[in-house]
Amino acid sequence: MPKRTDIKSILILGAGPIVIGQACEFDYSGAQACKALREEGYRVILVNSNPATIMTDPEMADATYIEPIHWEVVRKIIEKERPDAVLPTMGGQTALNCALELERQGVLAEFGVTMIGATADAIDKAEDRRRFDVAMKKIGLDTARSGIAHTMEEALAVAADVGFPCIIRPSFTMGGTGGGIAYNREEFEEICERGLDLSPTNELLIDESLIGWKEYEMEVVRDKNDNCIIVCSIENFDAMGIHTGDSITVAPAQTLTDKEYQIMRNASMAVLREIGVETG
Repeated sequence: MPKRTDIKSILILGAGPIVIGQACEFDYSGAQACKALREEGYRVILVNSNPATIMTDPEMADATYIEPIHWEVVRKIIEKERPDAVLPTMGGQTALNCALELERQGVLAEFGVTMIGATADAIDKAEDRRRFDVAMKKIGLDTARSGIAHTMEEALAVAADVGFPCIIRPSFTMGGTGGGIAYNREEFEEICERGLDLSPTNELLIDESLIGWKEYEMEVVRDKNDNCIIVCSIENFDAMGIHTGDSITVAPAQTLTDKEYQIMRNASMAVLREIGVETG
């Protein structure tokens, strides 16, 4: 992709404090982004609430703000610094949620700021469990039987259809935060209460359990010209049911046939195209 000459300054949203599902890899990627963008001649403004990171070192950015990564705080920074673009993809779930809220509140339009690295629609489609499920069906990918719930009553109705064990995942949370596997009604109600509280949209996706299945991951990159590359395939040593953050992983995948690998390759590219991802 050619260098963009229509933007001169970029606001990078950091990941904030280290939490489960969002750790040091975002500090590393954010620090590398600061270096790369400054080398290309862009003015870099950084917002991160965690001072104990490499990316908040004084030499990393032209202007650094150690402030909460909240849309109202970021709006004030945008008003002062007037960046041409905002880059949320280096800050994980925290930054993506903040960028989405900036878009919804009209802040980006108000100050003429372009979101780069992702679009608001792509973030929303990937994070909103209902939209993601519809998108997967549209491209012909099978998904586990599931349902959406916004209240405990709706959740119990979905559970009656899906059955136990089932997997509960709140929308717009990172790394499975607030979710879990329920084997009975008591566990189900406990997880749903926690998930509804932690989801910023009070939304849960309840899936039938796939515990025991083999688990694979594909690292894929796509650009605006629809060029896609598979960085690597990853095989989880542990079966489904063990969080991928707790599982031993092997790259590249060891037990796939070439035909199975090509199916996964084509599916992962189809997912990127349907969601509208134009980065990694």
